[in-house]
Amino acid sequence: MRKKRVSNQFALWVGGWLLVLGIGSALPSYGQWIEPPGTGWAKLQVAHQDTQQRFDENGVVESYFTEDARSITTTVRFTAAVGLWRGIDLWVDVPYHRLAFNDVTNDRLTTGLADPRLFVRVGPSLAGIDDLPLAVALRGGVKFPVGDFQLDAEQISLSQGQRDWELLVEVGKSLHPWPVYVMGWAGYRWREVNAETQKKPGDEQLVYVAAGGTIDRVRWKLALDGQFGHPPIRTDFGLELEQDRQELLQLIPTVGWGVGPGAIEAGVRVPLHGRNLPAGPVFTLGYFLTWNDPPWK
Repeated sequence: MRKKRVSNQFALWVGGWLLVLGIGSALPSYGQWIEPPGTGWAKLQVAHQDTQQRFDENGVVESYFTEDARSITTTVRFTAAVGLWRGIDLWVDVPYHRLAFNDVTNDRLTTGLADPRLFVRVGPSLAGIDDLPLAVALRGGVKFPVGDFQLDAEQISLSQGQRDWELLVEVGKSLHPWPVYVMGWAGYRWREVNAETQKKPGDEQLVYVAAGGTIDRVRWKLALDGQFGHPPIRTDFGLELEQDRQELLQLIPTVGWGVGPGAIEAGVRVPLHGRNLPAGPVFTLGYFLTWNDPPWK
């Protein structure tokens, strides 16, 4: 019985981390101002978390199933955006994970490329509308299941093995002459069925709000990020798995310092509420680079 409990808890940890790292941190968060043609930005970021705690199915923080169980997760993520046309830009997100989970039964480690994501964003300027009081955009995206997926519950997968789709409405506003902006989005993520397991992860409702600004070379941002999942479904039995529903609400403070054409940024993702997900903070460090001239000039 103990071994079965260990396996079930480990499987929940794997699924939870794929949500946190493969989805949560993939969400672009640099504003609703669509990039002019040829301009854009790129970011290389490292995220790290070391925890012995998780949110259970009722949102209560608890230790993993054994006292010495420990997860150590590091992700290197490349994210970039470029303006394609007036009112249209393209985003790409490519993560590389190092996932480790150690307990009394085994020390597990997996490294490799995870599922990349592609987003297309359109705004009112595509139709010649440029005088709105708010920056507004519609963003659509898809996740491609190219990361390694393992059927063995005792192995760590780099992918949940299915394609995801999402659609979001974004808004933003500069508070000029104050060096401050506010932004946010709300949307929905549709998740397909994993054909190998006959399991459909729960669709998710997404929300994000933030305020940020600059003071000389200093940049700052304070964000609240939430993703609220529906129950997964075993399609072979038509069974809704209510106890496996996943939710996560995070507070994300970030500070940066201008260096060269971009900035070094450091932050932390602090979980405020969750279900069936890791409960520890995630620390981030990266470099954010922008360019204002098309590279083909």
